[in-house]
Amino acid sequence: QDVLMPPLKGNFQNSVLKMRSTSASGGGGGGGGGLWVTSVLGAMLMTMCALGVAGNVYTLFIMRSAALRRTGSMYVYILNLALADLLYLSTIPFVVCTYFAHDWLFGEAGCRLLLSLDLLTMHASVFVLVAMTLERYRAVARPFSARRSQARGRKVVAAFIWAAAVVLTLPMMVMIRQRQGSKVNAAGAVKRICFPTWTPEAFKAYLTVMFLTSVLVPGLLMVALYAGLARHYWAASSRGRSARRRGLKQKVASMIFSIVVAYWACFLPFWVWQLTKLFSPESLRPLSAATHNYVNFSVTCLTYGNSCVNPLLYTLLTRNYKDYLAQKGQTMASSRAEGGSAVSGASQMQTHVPYRATHTHTNIHNDSNDLTGNVVE
Repeated sequence: QDVLMPPLKGNFQNSVLKMRSTSASGGGGGGGGGLWVTSVLGAMLMTMCALGVAGNVYTLFIMRSAALRRTGSMYVYILNLALADLLYLSTIPFVVCTYFAHDWLFGEAGCRLLLSLDLLTMHASVFVLVAMTLERYRAVARPFSARRSQARGRKVVAAFIWAAAVVLTLPMMVMIRQRQGSKVNAAGAVKRICFPTWTPEAFKAYLTVMFLTSVLVPGLLMVALYAGLARHYWAASSRGRSARRRGLKQKVASMIFSIVVAYWACFLPFWVWQLTKLFSPESLRPLSAATHNYVNFSVTCLTYGNSCVNPLLYTLLTRNYKDYLAQKGQTMASSRAEGGSAVSGASQMQTHVPYRATHTHTNIHNDSNDLTGNVVE
């Protein structure tokens, strides 16, 4: 017997999940087998929620570091990534409640808000990743231009990112409605579901645009930027810079790249599944209803898994960045000390050497800029 469920993460296409179980009983939440499956799935989701929330809260805690706040770029961008992850994870309890209740209990406002958070946080995260990658590229390829960037400017960029994500999410928020289902719950009341009011063609066009803006276009941009970074690192590998500092810079770039790859690995299967159902539903007809449900649940868990893995990557990124700043500080202090000794010796010898302002030694690893183009004071 079919049991109608409200929309879950990763099931935008039908906006109704049909959980089929041979052991389910008349619409009230299923028999022993159905309840067992629901309990396992609910426990998995709640575990992911607890781990993800704890990890992202820890990320926010370590971002209180004064050294990281002074760097501007990393502080602003990682803070926004962690907030996006927390928003995304906050919807899990509502999903689990829906699993057990087999009914939508959160009204039309819940339909609009909870379903829109999927697309909102998805776009905010990937746009922040693009901004981080672009700034990393500018700091390496165009250090003098990157030097002019200020922390306030990055906050404006972050605000623009969230505004753009809201604009892209508005159609989903506007077009979702709560409506009465065709079945009743255990209490005899008609079940409620969230349902899109647009035509199938319009819905298909909208989700295609969402795929382009949240995966394909940002992905191609980041591939191009990282290809440019690799080219610059390769060209600079033979220059006479500190091997440790160069290695730390590359570690930071590698950690940002790891966050990008984790995003693709977790969200690309979700979009492949959705677009296959949109554009080639006949290819999925051989699959049973249970298989559809389990694939849907799996790609959903992958998207939540991204928010659980990210805190680990954020922590490693900030640790590598702190190491880089510490090494830069030691190098600059040593250079100043050597410069001071040289000046003192020259004064004692009463040797007058005209000052020459030269920047011929400056290359893509400009010492006056930190990783993100900030001036290190």
